Amino acid sequence: MICRICENYAEVFAEAKILFKHNIKYYKCANCGFVQTEDPYWLDEAYSEAINYSDIGLLKRNADLLRPTKNVIKFFFKSGSEFIDFGAGYGVFVRMMRDAGYRFFWSDKYCGNMYAKGFEAEEKRYELLTAYEVFEHLPDPVEEMKEMLKYSGSILFSTVLIPANYPKPGDWWYYATDHGQHVSLYSKKSLKLLAEKFGLNLYSNGKNIHLITDKKISGFLFKLMTSPYIDRIFTLFTKKKSLLDSDYQKVIESLNNR
Repeated sequence: MICRICENYAEVFAEAKILFKHNIKYYKCANCGFVQTEDPYWLDEAYSEAINYSDIGLLKRNADLLRPTKNVIKFFFKSGSEFIDFGAGYGVFVRMMRDAGYRFFWSDKYCGNMYAKGFEAEEKRYELLTAYEVFEHLPDPVEEMKEMLKYSGSILFSTVLIPANYPKPGDWWYYATDHGQHVSLYSKKSLKLLAEKFGLNLYSNGKNIHLITDKKISGFLFKLMTSPYIDRIFTLFTKKKSLLDSDYQKVIESLNNR
């Protein structure tokens, strides 16, 4: 196969059974280390529900992402601006960031908005786009990046980098073969090449949080602010007035005007 990131040759790397029924192949790029599935014909089945049944860590993950997100915004972006959460799911993260005082808006093509109703994103530019646990779901990362960049020149996202020893399905949980939604697995080099395709810069904590942006920032500071436990130090500087009260008033007014 051809690598969906750098367009070099990708050879068969592993096989696995997904959704407990389909035997599929994974391909590894010889150039950038990107691992992709064969053409994912099973996605309609995998997304019979937008949030997969086994994603029991959704709430904890959103809570864990609050600190690094606030840190990155405070130090590298205009914290009073508007932000968009792309692939926002039920809207949990949008609601939590608004509760923390940040003007986040919801966007998701496939999932209903439950917790951020009234705060849907518009077709316009935002200071920063977040895309948490989205990239591993993308069958065509380059095309999806084009879509994200319509909203912002900076994308803060999470996806767990594949370990250097390249474990195979059954030896690494992030393949997520039970639900079949993870079709793209990234090395740091593959993310760097993805950013360079658009003339952008990549910053990473080397594990799971990354920033593709047109800005030039301190990579060392980014890594500190997004590293577990260390990120807590910076939250002393990120406290803002919650939008909870004003959002409540907005929702009540919208209901009254129906």
